[in-house]
Amino acid sequence: MTDPSLRDRAVGLYDAFTHEHRDRRTLLRQMTALAGSAAAAEALILGIAASPASAAQIDPADPRLRVDRWAGTVAGKPAAAYTVSPAKGAKRRGTVIVMHENRGLTPHIQDVARRIALAGFDAAAPDFLAPQGGTPANEDAARDLIGKADYDLVIAQGLGFAERYRTRRGGTGKVGMVGFCWGGALVDRLAVAGGPAFAAGVAYYGPAPAASEAAKVQTPLLLHYAGKDARVAATGEPWVAALKAAGKPVEAFTYPGVDHAFNNDTSAERYDKAAADLAWGRTVAFLHQHLDTGVHA
Repeated sequence: MTDPSLRDRAVGLYDAFTHEHRDRRTLLRQMTALAGSAAAAEALILGIAASPASAAQIDPADPRLRVDRWAGTVAGKPAAAYTVSPAKGAKRRGTVIVMHENRGLTPHIQDVARRIALAGFDAAAPDFLAPQGGTPANEDAARDLIGKADYDLVIAQGLGFAERYRTRRGGTGKVGMVGFCWGGALVDRLAVAGGPAFAAGVAYYGPAPAASEAAKVQTPLLLHYAGKDARVAATGEPWVAALKAAGKPVEAFTYPGVDHAFNNDTSAERYDKAAADLAWGRTVAFLHQHLDTGVHA
């Protein structure tokens, strides 16, 4: 879609569908009215939505990596994670826990975990839908399960994963986290709930907690926001102000002219390479600053 105004309205409709759990038939009706036909509406939705078929940046079989899956119990409930480590390099590395979006542990989030590992960390991407049977292939079903998740259990499992990787043999004892959208919100909430459990947290466009919670944060935070994302900005701006007023270690960046989910390269309409690359460089540097023991992998 070349008309910027129509495109922005389309993204807004899709965001309302995605984050406010609206009905897909309502979305299609609204998009059809905007685009002029049902076929054009479907094409528009496909351009905005993340595409599971999109190519990964990092091949899962990349010989530079060791990829595995872990399953067990965390906080007394079923748990699972996609884990990635550099195949060579320093034996002692910090661990970065990758918090997924509201569609669960998708191929895109697994790809992000591989990128984290190539940046010199051990990476673990939990499936926070494991207690409900795991992430389904259908993204609408995954969003429905996210909406029904026991959030107290999500927090407990997030902290449980932090403890698991903080105390593992061969690690540095330092655990960071990076999250996107729903997972970005989880990063902020784990920083509130976790005390010193995390050595660093990076949140991409995550709706923020109440500003009154800022005083509880002990985790250094790096927060990325999208300039056109008014929904998240309404919570993010007071959150950042409260963190700074409380003297908490926080860096926050807003990327002008980009949409929510600008880092997700599987969404043709949302992805902004320049902003994504800049935010990623800042993310990797921040994680190395807080998780390294002096030697990069």
